[in-house]
Amino acid sequence: MPIDTRVETLLIKAREEVYTLLSGNNFSQMQGEGYDLSEIREYQVGDDVRKINWIITAKMRKPYIKELHSNRELSIAVAPLMDGSLYFGDTNNKQYTIAETTALLGYATYKNSDIFTGIACRQEQSIYRAATKNIYSIESFVKRLYRYDTLGTKLAYTQVPQEIFARLHKRSILFIIGDFLQEIDLSLLAQRHEVIALIIRDRGEEEVQKMGEVTLQDPSSHRAMDTYFGQKSIQRYQAHLAKNDQAHREHFAKYNIRHLKIYTDEDILSRLMELF
Repeated sequence: MPIDTRVETLLIKAREEVYTLLSGNNFSQMQGEGYDLSEIREYQVGDDVRKINWIITAKMRKPYIKELHSNRELSIAVAPLMDGSLYFGDTNNKQYTIAETTALLGYATYKNSDIFTGIACRQEQSIYRAATKNIYSIESFVKRLYRYDTLGTKLAYTQVPQEIFARLHKRSILFIIGDFLQEIDLSLLAQRHEVIALIIRDRGEEEVQKMGEVTLQDPSSHRAMDTYFGQKSIQRYQAHLAKNDQAHREHFAKYNIRHLKIYTDEDILSRLMELF
């Protein structure tokens, strides 16, 4: 496979930023519960029934228990949400930003000698990188994110939490990265992990301009529609987007999920530092 200079440049830039600007065990400075104290797993015969977590048991339809253990290492998990909505206009800058964000988190995890897990959710089977401390495994995961052709794909958002839950057994700091233009219920994941939602947006999605007569195409289904996109269309679109974003904020607040919005033209590491 020929060298993709853009993704190689992305990795070099991310690595230099982390090693130059990020000092100390920054993940350990993040607020939250003791990551080394609890783990949730499926119930096994002989387990104390008093340890059963009834909320997760109800959601998964099988018994789960909370188990105490001692572990000094942090587990950092990154779960990008990958489908056609990452295309806006004629670019996939949101996908590039997700790949760069994942690279920054991966290098920071490696630098702190913590454990990295990657679960990229997509229409086909997820791109899964099992728990690792290998820098080349982290870089390989980022490259696969960058190269994956999202155009024409649609993610089943209702199935995402269950898939991540089944893959990620160890209590983790879990970064869910996507544009959050669709409804997604993260309550199940918040029962086991500290969940942080990173919302990746293009400014043009929120600061829409009049286009007049135009053909709009859905990047997930390729369905096209001829329409007139004027001021009234802009108002309806922005009202729908505001309602969507408000619903997400209420959901995040209800389940103690911290969130951060990152635009494709921003310095990503500077924005991530707001979490540390």
